[in-house]
Amino acid sequence: MAIRPIITAAGLLLAFAVPAAAQDVTGTWLRDSGASKVRFTKCGEAMCGTISWLKEAGGPAKVGQRIFYDMKPASAGKWNGSAFNPEDGKTYSGTMSLSGDTLTTAGCVMGGLICRSVKWSRSN
Repeated sequence: MAIRPIITAAGLLLAFAVPAAAQDVTGTWLRDSGASKVRFTKCGEAMCGTISWLKEAGGPAKVGQRIFYDMKPASAGKWNGSAFNPEDGKTYSGTMSLSGDTLTTAGCVMGGLICRSVKWSRSN
């Protein structure tokens, strides 16, 4: 029957028409200093990161505090949004870049001329 080849051809076209999935940042990440963990989840069309664990309580950072928000895809493995720094109470222009199991986040001022970055590794 002629319908079967049409369905097969349509399936192949759809397979090639769907863009490659961006690398998945969803999950829990351990800061390179070992001082904290952040859990990234979808929040609407963006990604958000919330502190899920702290090595030492009592500082300005609190478990449950959102520190990355509105992180929207910019290109493959890269997101742009906002980053909150609990240490100074300020919100910065934020970026995230994922390469394998290493996530690099940065908070920037002056249109990205001055940035401070942090590396994270996947945590289970």
